[in-house]
Amino acid sequence: MTRVRSLRCLSALAFLLLDPRPVAAQDTIAVAPVATPLSRRAAALRVIPSPREIVDADDPIRFRGVITIDEGSDPDDRAAARDFIDAMRERGFRTELGPVARGWHVERLRIGSPVATDLLNARHLTFDDAMVAEGYVLLVDRRGAQVIAATDAGAFYGFQTLKQLFTGRGDEALLHPAVIRDWPAMRWRGVQDDLSRGPVPTLEFQKKQVRTFAAYKINVFSPYFEHTLEFNSNPLIAPPFGAMSQDDVRELVAYAARYHVMVIPQQQAFGHLHHVLKYELYAPLSETAHGHVLAPGQPGSLDLTRALFAEIDSLFPAPFVHLGADETFELGKGQTKSRVDSLTIGPVYVDYLLATEQALRREGKRFLFWGDIAMNSPELVKTLPKDMIAIGWEYGARSGFDRFLKPFRDAGVETWVAPGVSSWNRVWPNFPVALPNIQGFVREGQAGGATGMLNTTWDDNGDALFNQTWLGVLFGAAAAWQPGESSIEAFQASFGLQFHGDTTGRVDAAQRHLDAAQAALQESKAGDASSYLFFVDPYTDEGVVDLLRLRPVLSRVRIHAESALVLIAQARAQRHLRELDALTAMEVGARRIDWIGAKFQFADEIARSFARTLDPTRTTPVTWVDLADLSGINGKLQDLRDGYVLNRELFERAWRLENRPYWLQNGLTRYDAEINTWVQRINAMDRARRRYARERKLPTAQELGIPAALVAMPVGLGSGQRK
Repeated sequence: MTRVRSLRCLSALAFLLLDPRPVAAQDTIAVAPVATPLSRRAAALRVIPSPREIVDADDPIRFRGVITIDEGSDPDDRAAARDFIDAMRERGFRTELGPVARGWHVERLRIGSPVATDLLNARHLTFDDAMVAEGYVLLVDRRGAQVIAATDAGAFYGFQTLKQLFTGRGDEALLHPAVIRDWPAMRWRGVQDDLSRGPVPTLEFQKKQVRTFAAYKINVFSPYFEHTLEFNSNPLIAPPFGAMSQDDVRELVAYAARYHVMVIPQQQAFGHLHHVLKYELYAPLSETAHGHVLAPGQPGSLDLTRALFAEIDSLFPAPFVHLGADETFELGKGQTKSRVDSLTIGPVYVDYLLATEQALRREGKRFLFWGDIAMNSPELVKTLPKDMIAIGWEYGARSGFDRFLKPFRDAGVETWVAPGVSSWNRVWPNFPVALPNIQGFVREGQAGGATGMLNTTWDDNGDALFNQTWLGVLFGAAAAWQPGESSIEAFQASFGLQFHGDTTGRVDAAQRHLDAAQAALQESKAGDASSYLFFVDPYTDEGVVDLLRLRPVLSRVRIHAESALVLIAQARAQRHLRELDALTAMEVGARRIDWIGAKFQFADEIARSFARTLDPTRTTPVTWVDLADLSGINGKLQDLRDGYVLNRELFERAWRLENRPYWLQNGLTRYDAEINTWVQRINAMDRARRRYARERKLPTAQELGIPAALVAMPVGLGSGQRK
């Protein structure tokens, strides 16, 4: 029976690796019907975001020519041309800058010019008012391309789409001729990156983020600060070597402007300020002792806010500033208790939000804030200035989002929506949760009049890797640009090709396996690929509960994770593959999911093996071989130590690809603690083996740290077997 099960496992693994179709139906994402089905042309082009209108498209053709482009005299023209040239050279295409139309020539044309007018008339194309700000017309055939736009931003986005019409490299390069009219559904399409819960990216990585955001038509980048922005007026706040300096900010803002990306700072101004308020100098301003929330009754609270935002105004020229102001859970539990008891939370919260806005009001500045607290007081929302912008957030649901917007819409306050990529507190993002959340929130946001989307990444447990989030980030870009409900299925069929340049489909197949592994973990009711499951000791009381829940799915989880690892390795063989750092982060995620399965499997097998040595019905004596399987050169206890060591090394390498060293040791310490746990158990088992060799006396399970509950279970039940 063991051999039959092994053969079945191997057959299943071979099928999963070779079959290009999605993984088993029970492990796939349920995709809601698409409101506006993509045409065959759009599906064939596989562009992210999908263009608004594909007027015409021909079959792809082989491309072996030289791309030439006139960079123009305008600085913005030159920047867009240079970005296009650099990207195409990076992809292995021969390119030249020059005004002479030779080779496969790209022209950038302004609306109203004679040439642009003639081209549009010949194709019976219009350039509507809705297209003026960021729209473009793209004409691509075997002779060359014309990018027609009214603005620099529109032309820039036309070039981004043009990049994606080239796939493959060298003799395998293809060009997809098309005629496209395109413009965004939402004016503001953003990403928030958490810089305050652990990882603080390097400036070079932030520039990489900006370039990538812009390539998929994201135009807002919002770094999230609690205490990781350098302030000259309050130098104690920022941790040494763990914050953005003011020079960093100036350089990033100027760099982002070249890519039509606005940097909108989010500095918490009410709650989430523990790393400020834990200092004794600021403790009097805290609602509770060294807590998280500024006390509204303290005059120094607004004084601190004024000082911080005066510096922010000098650093960030964007017309928007984000005040945060979410999750003020401690309000009314300390200094303002009597006032909240008298008035309730709503008036106290809204009054302080109003006071903050009035204290910071500047000509040409508008303030964003999280809407989760104020939405519960719809009558008070009407007192907010109409030029404030409320951002509704929700990270788990697939529908029912209008309740986060309606109180503000009814009060005449502009709204944005904030879905999330579900990466926090996880060793790999839960995209089966994230993508429907992004899809539904943006769909309902557009229907409810929201003008912007701020897709969120959070780093709650401090060990998240931004490079693992690109699938969710880019789907947010697609959903905000495209009108109505964006297709998850079409996006997933395009991601590996456009982001990684993978023409084999292996990256997308690896992603499906990781999604299926997440689904299997959730099926067990122990959770998804969480940091908790990754680090929990399976021999603690809680760990035993998780082990029992996970038993039926562990083998399946590991097969999916390991299949993803094989596919990633095979995909890397392509010489034209791109975004290798993100692929490394994906590999780290797959290995950590596999380790969740392996850790519980090995721990279970150790307990069962030891139970067999204690079996009173045993007819043969216990030998050193029985114990060597538990601890020895290739013992399972050593496997448990080695697994954490390998994952630690891979995690540190991936961290350093994007982040400063700040906070890294906090993450590595968790690995070190688990490594030490298993080393101690190895030592205990080694002592037990020596004692047994000398006295023929076996230790108890308690002496070895093995839960008696696992040892007492029926010996015949192994990992992955059902009773």
